Amino acid sequence: MKQKKQIPLAQQRLWKKLQACWPALKGSLAQVCKPCIRPNCRACASGKKHPNYLLAFTQNGRRRCLYVPVEMVPTLKRALANGRRVEQVLYEMGPALLQEYRTRNPAQTGPAVALSAMKSSTKS
Repeated sequence: MKQKKQIPLAQQRLWKKLQACWPALKGSLAQVCKPCIRPNCRACASGKKHPNYLLAFTQNGRRRCLYVPVEMVPTLKRALANGRRVEQVLYEMGPALLQEYRTRNPAQTGPAVALSAMKSSTKS
């Protein structure tokens, strides 16, 4: 009979936190004003130009930028905020994993062990 492998508590907590952070991405979103290609555009002639959104991200070690449709801006803002949350969760996991390990495997050396060894030697 197969036994189910027990998932560590830290991994369960991580998975639960990450599920709430979808969609997620890392990068930045910026609104820029650019001139268009039309020769007689009033907005460009007045210096106002046209607002656009750019998504900047890193791909294969290089910075890339893509134009974003206006309809996608709210979704991307939410994904960027979730990406920051995911990053924060990952930073929190290091100490949590270490604490879980230490709970399961008490130290064999250190001040606490030295004190208990001194107490047991004085009782003898």
